[in-house]
Amino acid sequence: MAKAAIVILAGNESHSDYGRLANALEAAKEFAENDDDELELIFDGAGTQWIPELEEEESDYHELYQAVRDDAAVCDYCSGAFGVEDAVADSGLVTLAEYDGHPSVRSLVDDDYEIITF
Repeated sequence: MAKAAIVILAGNESHSDYGRLANALEAAKEFAENDDDELELIFDGAGTQWIPELEEEESDYHELYQAVRDDAAVCDYCSGAFGVEDAVADSGLVTLAEYDGHPSVRSLVDDDYEIITF
């Protein structure tokens, strides 16, 4: 059994950012497909900007996102800082604010998650 916390920090401004998103979603999907694994997929920092795009059915990554959406959460503070709080609220995704409005990385480490950042 593996425990992985995949954190998407990459924004959506460059070709390389799209590559990081695709790799993060593929890695998350691999964990999600294994019933013995535990997965936390967290959109944090500039990564919160992906939510409006990924929620659109026309997005190139919508289908891949849908495969892991049930394991996804979004940083509460950063969704506001990057101006996507309305899209995040509309999506119904869980927001995390355990440590000063952000996800608690320490809690993930304490729970023995391997933290993988993209």
